[in-house]
Amino acid sequence: MRFQILGPLCVGGGEATITARRDRVVLAVLLLRTNRVVSVDELVDAMWEEDPPATARAQLQTCVSRLRQRLADLGLPPDTIVTNPVGYGIRTSPGELDSEVFARGADAARVALASGRLFDARRQFRAALELWRGPALSGIPHRSVRRRAQSLDEQRLTVLEECVDVELRLGRAAALLDELTEQLEQHPLRERLRGQLMLALSAVGRQADALALYRDGRRLYAEELGIEPGAALQELHQRVLAGDLAVGGSERRATAAVHALPRAIKDFTGRSETVARLVKEIEEGESRIHLIDGMAGSGKTTLAVHVATRIGEQYPDAHLFIDLHGHSERAPLTPAAALATLLRQLGVPAERIPVDLDDRLAIWRTELADRRALVLLDNAASAEQVAPLLPSGAGCLTLITSRRRLVGLDEGRPSSLPVLDADEAVELLGRVAGETRIAAEPAAAVEVVRRCGYLPLAIRLAGGRLVHRPRWRIADLADRLGGARDTLAELAAGQRSVGDAFALSYAQVSPAAQRTFRLLGLHPGVRVDNNTAAAIAGVPLVEAQDALDELVDAHLMDEPEPGRYRLHDLVREYARTLLSDPANAAERHVALDGLLDHYLHVSAALGRQTESPNTRQTFRLPPTSRPDLVANCVEQGLGWLDENLCALVAMPALAEQDFPQRAWQLARASWRLLYNGGHLDELVELHRVGLRAAEVLGDESTQALMLNYQASAYFRRARFAESIALLRRAVELCRRSGPPSLLRTVLENIAVSSHGNGDHRQGIAYLREAGTTVKGGHELAERCARLNNLSYALCIWGRYEAALRIARLHLLVAREVGDRRQLANAVGHIGTIRHRMGHTEPARRLLLTALTLQRRGHNRFDEGELLNELGVMEREAGRPDEAAALHREAFVAISEAGDLVGQCGSRSLLARAILDQGDVRSAQDLFGRVLIDATKISHRYEQARALDGLARCLRRTDPAAARSHWVRALSLLEQVESPDAAEVRRLLAELD
Repeated sequence: MRFQILGPLCVGGGEATITARRDRVVLAVLLLRTNRVVSVDELVDAMWEEDPPATARAQLQTCVSRLRQRLADLGLPPDTIVTNPVGYGIRTSPGELDSEVFARGADAARVALASGRLFDARRQFRAALELWRGPALSGIPHRSVRRRAQSLDEQRLTVLEECVDVELRLGRAAALLDELTEQLEQHPLRERLRGQLMLALSAVGRQADALALYRDGRRLYAEELGIEPGAALQELHQRVLAGDLAVGGSERRATAAVHALPRAIKDFTGRSETVARLVKEIEEGESRIHLIDGMAGSGKTTLAVHVATRIGEQYPDAHLFIDLHGHSERAPLTPAAALATLLRQLGVPAERIPVDLDDRLAIWRTELADRRALVLLDNAASAEQVAPLLPSGAGCLTLITSRRRLVGLDEGRPSSLPVLDADEAVELLGRVAGETRIAAEPAAAVEVVRRCGYLPLAIRLAGGRLVHRPRWRIADLADRLGGARDTLAELAAGQRSVGDAFALSYAQVSPAAQRTFRLLGLHPGVRVDNNTAAAIAGVPLVEAQDALDELVDAHLMDEPEPGRYRLHDLVREYARTLLSDPANAAERHVALDGLLDHYLHVSAALGRQTESPNTRQTFRLPPTSRPDLVANCVEQGLGWLDENLCALVAMPALAEQDFPQRAWQLARASWRLLYNGGHLDELVELHRVGLRAAEVLGDESTQALMLNYQASAYFRRARFAESIALLRRAVELCRRSGPPSLLRTVLENIAVSSHGNGDHRQGIAYLREAGTTVKGGHELAERCARLNNLSYALCIWGRYEAALRIARLHLLVAREVGDRRQLANAVGHIGTIRHRMGHTEPARRLLLTALTLQRRGHNRFDEGELLNELGVMEREAGRPDEAAALHREAFVAISEAGDLVGQCGSRSLLARAILDQGDVRSAQDLFGRVLIDATKISHRYEQARALDGLARCLRRTDPAAARSHWVRALSLLEQVESPDAAEVRRLLAELD
């Protein structure tokens, strides 16, 4: 709203934005008569009252001019204040003036009240009253303003009284006591307010206070006005004396109000947002029916009883409760049986309850037609069970709890309960087991609730065990839950257990859904998609989807995203328990085969998209039995890996015992995905399991394969000695069992690791040995890979002419093979070599082309290397800001690939750019940290680069220290035969 007069004058949302006293008076008078012309004489009278000066009209014009300018400054249209031959006026549109919004809101509330929509009327009355910020136009004492402002204040009081009438009818007497008391203190002569406070006091059982309030009013009216209270207040007084007062004027029922709700638990914990939302929706009348669903043990009944207790006073006629046994060892109650129980709670004698369901419904609806009753239908089985039980009375509220989503109900607002958050879960454990005990072992408490899956029932049972075992530490219970072969057995107390709660939900779904649920216990990941579920169950995707939907509706699993599903940790444990039954062994074996086949073919298909042709050809799989499901997942690209990484890593171990060949195949199929994505720890673990499986099979060539790919992760982690050791074992196995192509690959990888370790001569020797290995297989593709490694080795060794010749040959072979990854590598190597040879512009074009190709292939490490080279070019061209940006981008890419050497290199180059920006202190700090990290991984070249950088930072302020750093750097560079040694020698000579 642009103008606010229901309180201090505000314009444009800011209080007191019009500061000049007379300007405020003029604006106030115009707003009190908005969209009408106010005469000049009336405005002059308002400004000066009885003694206007001779220049009053001129001063008025000046005021109006200032107001127009001020309103324009606040963004209002220039014609907001209009001039008329008679005077001035102000134009406002609907919604711009708060007093008009207030009036429209009050009228809408009266319309709702006339049609019997009490909740709507209350909401609209309260929304109108919330516009008030104090007395209208407070702070402007002029008589003409105050006279009209007092009229607005009177309207507010009238609307407040109308709102209170509605709220008393809605049973909100207790909530009104403070507000009514405050208003009556401010307006002690208003009889309607006094009568309303008497009604509220009587409604909460404070008849004596209501009588005292009447006596005080009678004395005040006599002293101040010399009159007796009005007839309405006197009649109200008589009704209080007689004890027959009923809120809203309705006759009190002959029967006492029914209170059949269970006792609310004292240690109710958490759910504050859900409780607040439900209470707000109920009080505002947004729905008469609220559905609370959730998995077994999530606390649905506890929440419903807590909410019902909170708002119970608003439903004074009856609080009804019934357990419908939708999920219990008993059969669900029929609607007829449930109605019989509810009618007896209402006081209907058994002999008056008819046998026929329709007749019972008629009595039920008649009994509740004009009552304000709260009905809690707990543990509902289905929409069909509860639909006949819904009260038809406008003043009734129905809360329904169920483990199923009651999608068949035509009305009702659903609330699905999640598990507790971590803080709420610990708080609940403390309420049950003792807060002092929890405070003494907070970390153990966090572990216990995590092991309980943050499920309220599980936490209560765990807390109960602690209560009955006072000598246990909380850590003892955490250890038992963590080490138990059957976690569900640990979460039991007496007749209550988490497993039994799940069993009741499981029994309520169809056999097809039960089978799918059992088999999903095989899946090791946190989430599972519908394609994987179909592969596990061995059914068409449509059938799997139907079963999953049923499980979601039964709250045996969640669907956080369309087609993505999640089992609660304890529910997954229950599914595994079911599947471990020996009777299900054959079913489990077939399902595991389907699961492994699915993950194998999806990861292989995604890996083939970035692997070179020669490595693709060496790994062939028989066709999958479910190509449709595999294709669906492959369409997701690398997003599939992001979602399924945890499950993929667990697959080889899952396969190891029954399907050892699948174990190593899964490791091999996922290698490129993990390597490119920087998931190096996962890569090592998968290939360790694959190696064990190959050893069980007695397959030496596969053992060599697993060692080769395991070594790649150590290479990325700069653990070159370990990488070389694994590769040498692989060489021995290949020389015994072949094939020649694998031997060549392993020799080339030893060469690359040797280069990484600074031993270029040894690396070249291994490459030459690889080139003389027995030819055959996919020789051209293998030659392409070898040329790639050789051109890279020669480049970092500083043999640029030879490196360029090999890189150009590599480019020709890569084009002939059709290997996009090798093509990108070749273009990038040529660009890097030409840059270092001084061919700047051709190098830039080549590097940018290679960068585009590498980004298409999602090769983050290679992308980072190219960004670093481009950054060096920018720094050499005198653009350190651009260089720093490129090196930062490179660091992120190389970090994602997990390459520790590359991270050191990126930060050294970034420090050089920062130094050129003039920030010596930041550059020196960064070089120092790089030196520490490079020393940790024993990488001599990166240590030397960091020492060189430190020397550059210190050469002007501390030449001796700079010399010391350069001497150490030169020694390291000479050890690895780096061409950078020449530059360091030159810098040392300059110091002499």
